[in-house]
Amino acid sequence: MRNTDRTDIYTRVTNEIVAAIEVGAGSWTMPWHHDGSAIARPVNAATGKAYRGSNILSLWIAAQACGFSSGRWASYRQWQALGAQVRKGEQSTTIVFWKINQRGDDSEDPDGDENTQGRPRMFARGYSVFNEAQVDGYTAPVIELLSEETRLQNADAFWANLGILTCHGGNEAFYVPSEDRVQIPEFSQFKDPAGYYGTLYHEGLHATGAGHRCDRDLSGRFGSDRYAAEEAIALSGQSAPCLTLH
Repeated sequence: MRNTDRTDIYTRVTNEIVAAIEVGAGSWTMPWHHDGSAIARPVNAATGKAYRGSNILSLWIAAQACGFSSGRWASYRQWQALGAQVRKGEQSTTIVFWKINQRGDDSEDPDGDENTQGRPRMFARGYSVFNEAQVDGYTAPVIELLSEETRLQNADAFWANLGILTCHGGNEAFYVPSEDRVQIPEFSQFKDPAGYYGTLYHEGLHATGAGHRCDRDLSGRFGSDRYAAEEAIALSGQSAPCLTLH
């Protein structure tokens, strides 16, 4: 891949993220007191595999901006293979896949640096995908869901096995590193179970940074780079399918 092509991919993805930031977050409502767009981790409709890395953010941004309620995406050809057709005039969303050239040569990169020859190298590939809401003729697969009671029991059991001290009460949710404790409002204060467990597991992901777990630096104050990085970790981890109640 030429360096100019690679730069174009980075630029497109960056511009989409910047545009979303410039639009603003709007009015955020705490889950214990979602505009309907997809909040679960985006998946490829053809392969069933979940998207990773910056692609999660890019697809979330597109879903929120366009009001898509589905988290299923695929390329134009993939939708065709599924018997669906992207509607005329629909705008695609750019995602990026990385490929490792184990040979370490520059056969795929004519602008390669002589100093890096012989080493494994990574190449970015840009792809255009469309949301399920942008196609006609697609019937989503029927998923056999557990009952809500069973899902809540599984979520509670999973949390209990983590061994994190949890205190209920008040009107705030946070993790206290010095006490290895999660504080969260009562279950009854949340609008729905997804709001409760999403918040609980978010704070639990902060708890993974404790010294006896992943040992991350949790000393960053609000507004600092460390604080922002920690929030990004918790938000990214919160997107894991195993923590999603929908």
